[in-house]
Amino acid sequence: MSYFESHDGTRLFYEDWGTGAPIVFVSSWALNSDMWEYQIPPLVEQGFRCITLDRRGHGRSDRVGHGYDFDTLADDLAALITHLDLHNVTLVGHSTGGCEVIRYLSRHGSQRIARIGLIAAIAPFLHQTDDNPMGVPEVIHQKTSKALREDRAKYFAHRAQGFFAMHLGNEVSTELVQWMTQQCQYNSPMAILQLWHSAFYTDFRAEMREITVPTLIIHGTADASALIDITGRRSAQLIPGNTYKEYPNAGHGLFITHKEHLTNDLLEFIRG
Repeated sequence: MSYFESHDGTRLFYEDWGTGAPIVFVSSWALNSDMWEYQIPPLVEQGFRCITLDRRGHGRSDRVGHGYDFDTLADDLAALITHLDLHNVTLVGHSTGGCEVIRYLSRHGSQRIARIGLIAAIAPFLHQTDDNPMGVPEVIHQKTSKALREDRAKYFAHRAQGFFAMHLGNEVSTELVQWMTQQCQYNSPMAILQLWHSAFYTDFRAEMREITVPTLIIHGTADASALIDITGRRSAQLIPGNTYKEYPNAGHGLFITHKEHLTNDLLEFIRG
């Protein structure tokens, strides 16, 4: 197994496959790098170097009791890129991972980054405030936190159908659903709670307007975890010159239900 120490001594797990131009994948909230199972092999076979990271508190990385704010998580990502001395990187983040990609650029710049992909990202700002009236009400945040504290296994199991938008014809096997929900149980419960808090309250609007690297935004129209009207479509309005794609009837788990479509779109974007 491959590990490195981040800026504060936290030991983080990563995988590094292939030898071509580097693509760094940043995982979703409550999932680890295994979620990219259907993207890594075909991209490596196409000649790319694919690198995945288990964020702190997730997967095989240290379960430390601090650092679940986006500044620290972006610094962890920067530590990986520095550790491997990567250049001309394509950064791809799903859901909360997309927010880590955005914060990486605002904190560490784009010198090593060629382009970014925001896949079903929860940016720009979830919390409903006076200047963000389309956001999610505070009561939803509190209900989610309560559900996670009381029965985390039940919370993720009950959300599986909506996560994949299976009611719209997206076929996912029972075994694959179980595998995904088990991933959510494997992570630190405190890390999941603290990261949910950070994801809900952090505002990325200003820094998204400053992004200068080519950006691919992909979002499903049936995403129940990150409603497209308050995430994907708003992100497309904020980031200059982006490439924006909607997947009809796709849910949050489009990296599985639309895996070939997603891989092909990433290939097209990277190759220009």
